[in-house]
Amino acid sequence: AGSDWTVLSSGTGNCLYSVYFPDVNTGYTVGYGGTVLKTTNGGTTWDPQTSGTTNSLYSVCFVDANTGYAVGWNGTIIKTTNGGINWTALSSGTTKYLNSVYFTDAVTGYAVGDYGTILKTTNGGTNWNALSAGPLPPLSSVYFTDAKTGYVTGWNGTILKTTNGGNDWTALSSGTIYDIVSIFFTDADTGYAVGGYYINYEFGIIIKTTDGGATWNTVLDGTENQLRSVFFTDSKTGYAVGDGGTILATINGGGPVGVGKIKSIPNSLNLYPNPASDHITIKSPEKGTLSVFNLNGVLILQKELTESTATIDVKTLPSGIYLVKVVGVKSVQVGKFIKQ
Repeated sequence: AGSDWTVLSSGTGNCLYSVYFPDVNTGYTVGYGGTVLKTTNGGTTWDPQTSGTTNSLYSVCFVDANTGYAVGWNGTIIKTTNGGINWTALSSGTTKYLNSVYFTDAVTGYAVGDYGTILKTTNGGTNWNALSAGPLPPLSSVYFTDAKTGYVTGWNGTILKTTNGGNDWTALSSGTIYDIVSIFFTDADTGYAVGGYYINYEFGIIIKTTDGGATWNTVLDGTENQLRSVFFTDSKTGYAVGDGGTILATINGGGPVGVGKIKSIPNSLNLYPNPASDHITIKSPEKGTLSVFNLNGVLILQKELTESTATIDVKTLPSGIYLVKVVGVKSVQVGKFIKQ
């Protein structure tokens, strides 16, 4: 139950972004460059699968022992119907990066991503329709408690709720401006969301609702690292993981409100020249996903850093201030630059 952890051999050096187990022994993990790995012995060994894509995959979900989906870069959605032996590319209808996928039954599923993208399928992924929820920042996570009731989370404290299968979405007040990266419900009313933010200081947060999202209360604020994912095995036992190898556990449903110690972490992202007019060079302490946003949280550019230094063309950008975010394996670096 988390007291001890054993390091497993994945057989890859690629970043792994999501893991899903349809049963106690069979599991899948996906990641950078279209990586898909499968285990049939509870993680003791992992075998690479042929995904058919070189686009990075950010989320994986299975609806039964054989049928699963993964989503990622450039609107990528792939599907398997034979336990990962073969994966087929599906047409998502978008080139936006997709960050999370969730199915409520064998044929009905949702995917969310950048530029406020929300997609829905009702025929097992053959067709995906874009759902309208108004102007939104990048979206990180989607979770449904039943066939009609679901939640979507994203940047700047964004939490949306639908009670009619995505036809309409209501913005909820999360009580935080932190990015909400992951959400999980233990029943129809009780849910947890985790996330954080990083500018000079790295913060993590856990919030909880007991009324179906109408109100959210802070369970833990100011953890030393941003939190990336949350999962509960029952109403009391839950886990949250995040940057810097952080693993948190609760056996009392999150416990009372608490405040963790805030740790100062130097920002190692180097941007030059700054201000910039034509090009800007970004030097990061590690490789990862580079994203550039305007101050409204709209994603302007996103690419994978295969080297620690990259130069991007900013000539066509309107004058103003832009946020740069590099998400690596061990850290999240954020900086700003001025476009003249």
